[in-house]
Amino acid sequence: MKILQLLIAAIVIASPPLLAQQAFDEGKAGFTVSLAGVDNDYRTLAIYVLPGEKTRLRSASVREVSIAAGELAQLSPLEWQWQAPATPGLYPLELRAANNRRMLINAFVMHPASAVKNGYLGQYRIGSYPQTPMRGLDSYLPPRGFVEVTPENFATPVSPHFTLGQFICKQETRGRNKYVVLRPELLLKLERILQETNARGFRSDSFVIMSGYRTPYYNRAIGNKTQYSRHVYGGAADFYIDESPRDGVMDDLNGDGRVDKRDAAFLYSLVEQLSRQQGWPHRGGLGEYGATASHGPFVHVDSRGYRARWGH
Repeated sequence: MKILQLLIAAIVIASPPLLAQQAFDEGKAGFTVSLAGVDNDYRTLAIYVLPGEKTRLRSASVREVSIAAGELAQLSPLEWQWQAPATPGLYPLELRAANNRRMLINAFVMHPASAVKNGYLGQYRIGSYPQTPMRGLDSYLPPRGFVEVTPENFATPVSPHFTLGQFICKQETRGRNKYVVLRPELLLKLERILQETNARGFRSDSFVIMSGYRTPYYNRAIGNKTQYSRHVYGGAADFYIDESPRDGVMDDLNGDGRVDKRDAAFLYSLVEQLSRQQGWPHRGGLGEYGATASHGPFVHVDSRGYRARWGH
């Protein structure tokens, strides 16, 4: 018996990788590329362009660019220009730097907003957007286009730890597909928050996105009277951590044995601390919400372009 105990102890000591939790991978590429209005240093990011639109990519590190379709031109040793195909769809670009470092840009060619007729895009009801942007900000202009979400692209990564399907609107549709609007700056913000929550010991490979994009029609249907909600512009996410246990509600982040608004407050405070650090991506809103009969506590973040706080 003593020999057996010693053998078991030896196996446990010799096998820590099997017992330890896998470390969080931040998903960094090791170099930075400027494109679509953001500076990206993640291995994966999605951008959203119109048919035939030209997008410039600038980096001191990139040595080669490969495209799935469209036209590519190198404008200088530091800059490339990609012209999107005329047909909506997903067209990946691969950027390669020294030492085999790579970055995947999942470029979605959108259906132009002009394709919306009487509030519908195909059989999917979009509704209507205000024509005057709030505060005169470009971030509140009506979307230029919409990404068609299909069973084939539903799981496409839009950043290292988030997928396209996590952000679709909850409204029902008579057709096969839905449409979504997303902004790269929102994904960069969510990635930075996820990185910090893992650094604080809350191991998670993603957040639960309770609400991402909302069509103006759906936003009104659920009783939201704010026509300028960041959700309708693809620049907001209501989210929470659900890992231990995975039960559909926020985890007990503050360790008091309960799941309530205090856990949302804990996450809110973490994001607020991050927002004061140098390099915080894109100023925006931060809100804290408690549980109701229909949902648990959660936190809202957005990239509206100016600071806003509520609920804390």
